[in-house]
Amino acid sequence: GLQMGAMSLAAVIFRPWTSNLVDRLGRKRTYWVGCLMLAMLPPVYGLFQGNLQHVWPALFLLRILHGVADGLVFVAGFTYIADIIPSQRMSEGLGMFGIFGLTGSAAGPVLGEFAIRWAGFTGLYGYAGLLGLMALILQIPLKESFRPEPTRDKGSFLTVLKRKKTGRIALLAVLCGMGSAAYQGFVAPYAESRGIGFVSLFFVGYSVAAVLVRPFGGRLADRVGEERILPLALLVIGGGYLMLVDLEGSGRLLLSGMVTGVGQGLVFPCFLALALRNEPIGDRGKINGAFTGGLDLGLFGGSLLLGWIGQRAGYGPLFLMAGAFVWAGLLYFLARILPLVSRRSVNPPLDSL
Repeated sequence: GLQMGAMSLAAVIFRPWTSNLVDRLGRKRTYWVGCLMLAMLPPVYGLFQGNLQHVWPALFLLRILHGVADGLVFVAGFTYIADIIPSQRMSEGLGMFGIFGLTGSAAGPVLGEFAIRWAGFTGLYGYAGLLGLMALILQIPLKESFRPEPTRDKGSFLTVLKRKKTGRIALLAVLCGMGSAAYQGFVAPYAESRGIGFVSLFFVGYSVAAVLVRPFGGRLADRVGEERILPLALLVIGGGYLMLVDLEGSGRLLLSGMVTGVGQGLVFPCFLALALRNEPIGDRGKINGAFTGGLDLGLFGGSLLLGWIGQRAGYGPLFLMAGAFVWAGLLYFLARILPLVSRRSVNPPLDSL
């Protein structure tokens, strides 16, 4: 468990450093460093043989480095995209970019399974390293979207985090992350305990709904404002979790996945667009890091807390609490974030962009 959680822990601990690097070194250079690490690290797993206790410290360090690499690529990639998307289409662009991440998350395990069957775990490590190398090569022709100015006085990660808007959005991300820990870690064993054979129904419904809603939802958010879409999305996510409180049959499982996917498909791009909109380009990496770091922290803490609740009270109260986290975030958004957000001037027609 500690080995599996090491990557998430590293993502949280090193997020201030990685997000600072995106603003100080540049998006492309940071992405290049992350991809290089993702190309070199996976094959190292094949060097560990024998009893886990004998290789535990070195493997834990490798997992930490892997988490740092993931953080570099994730923050740099989304910040780069935010730089090149027209501001009037920020939510739509971030949502469409995120579709490819969802697609990769769905296809990656399937291809990894084939690699294991074909060449064992050594094949899996080589396959993962090859993907990192391909990403490294594919980004070579891209132009840097932001070149830091050496003479500019750059604020630290903590300075940016202390701003009202950034700090409150990061706190809301923690609450959303705590709710998300429910479906990431507990849906599968819950469905199995209820005798549902095809537990992947939730994740199929979730992925399909999230992918389908993102282009439409992002375009709508750009037209009417993210602050109008987010409350509805949080309400929907909480409702999706509550549908699992008393799980009865595969139909309920699929429907819950679809409802949750619709909400989650709207929340991430809208939140990130809201956090980055009208902010200095030189601070976008740190703002992105504060938001995504809040999500990671919520996932880590939510997994521990919800696991403790589930162990003592069962799965029903666990998902009830997950819904409560998200709806508490909804109330926090309405009370503390919405008053800070003023609608920008009316956008030009999207067809003219």
